[in-house]
Amino acid sequence: MFRLILAVTLCLLIVGCTNIAYYAQAVKGQIRLMAAARPIPKVVNDAATDTGLRQQLERAIAIREFASRELALPNNGSYRSYSDLGRPFVVWNVFAAPEFSVETQQWCMLFIGCVNYRGYYDKNAADLYAGELMQAGADTYVGGVTAYSTLGYFNDPMLNTFMRFGDQEVARIIFHELAHQLVYAKDDSAFNESFATTVENEGMHRWLTQLAAPERLRDFAAQQERKAQFYRLVADSRDKLRAIYASSLAPDAKRRAKTEVIAEMKRIYADLKASWGGYSGYDQWFNQPLNNAALGSVTLYTQWAPAFRALLEQEGGSLPRFYLRVAALANLPKTERSAALDRLLPGRTASSKPTPCPNLDSFIASCIRLEPDGKQSFTKGS
Repeated sequence: MFRLILAVTLCLLIVGCTNIAYYAQAVKGQIRLMAAARPIPKVVNDAATDTGLRQQLERAIAIREFASRELALPNNGSYRSYSDLGRPFVVWNVFAAPEFSVETQQWCMLFIGCVNYRGYYDKNAADLYAGELMQAGADTYVGGVTAYSTLGYFNDPMLNTFMRFGDQEVARIIFHELAHQLVYAKDDSAFNESFATTVENEGMHRWLTQLAAPERLRDFAAQQERKAQFYRLVADSRDKLRAIYASSLAPDAKRRAKTEVIAEMKRIYADLKASWGGYSGYDQWFNQPLNNAALGSVTLYTQWAPAFRALLEQEGGSLPRFYLRVAALANLPKTERSAALDRLLPGRTASSKPTPCPNLDSFIASCIRLEPDGKQSFTKGS
């Protein structure tokens, strides 16, 4: 709590610190979240705790232990407490993009650097800000978020916002958010989210395999294939829009072409849904107004995922070695980092791909620090 108060004080004292109201709501929201947190053992042993919640928390403890023991993710105080926020999402993220660009806007914030979204603890505040951006001519999208990471600055709790979806969602969130604590490159949301998504997917596969749950593993594989098809559809649509925006078409012609691309995307989704036997998991996303910001909110999480997958395979599936490689990438300048990831993407020639690191010792000094208890901790990219 002291660090949070210090952060507020610094914000108010720093010359040029803008938008105090935004920081104030962020700090207030984080304080409330932390104040609501109770150690999981206390919640489990409380006679007033609902039986279903008690059992779910007991399973969540096992998932949390698996994350550190089997996935080499941080073994700290995160996800060892529980907060019921009394609402469906912890924050609502605002995404924005120019009318004729697929690149989402960035906002730069204290301590975490620049990200491609702006989070609000109150949906009305998020909608209000999105409306202001829309009035200024931007495409906007507001999406509810079930969890976020404070990057190890605080102990993130389990939240009702994601526990309501069951054990698999709990596992997915824990693996994803702990990955953010492990390696984080400032000002590069696509890198951070793609890395965390890769850890999440690998962790889910290993967790379900350990559970010896072949039916759940098959369901997860089917879910992953649907997700991959959805992401490909959105990425292909963005590529079409990018070409339109770069063309010499007049603005009205670009608007018509943009509408046609989005309509085509919806038609293709209808066909995909039919091929999935009517699975409707993406209906809510497609049933809202779609624009550059909405499409950007999806691809942000997957842009570099194939490259990270290839990197993990280069390291023979060893997660510690993989994390070392990712930490080294995070410490590169962004342009060099993107170029290195680009060379890892499927379809690149073998000669253009980097070889596996021959000597991890060269990375250790710059990528790992020893904590007072002797445990290793990967540094966040600067």
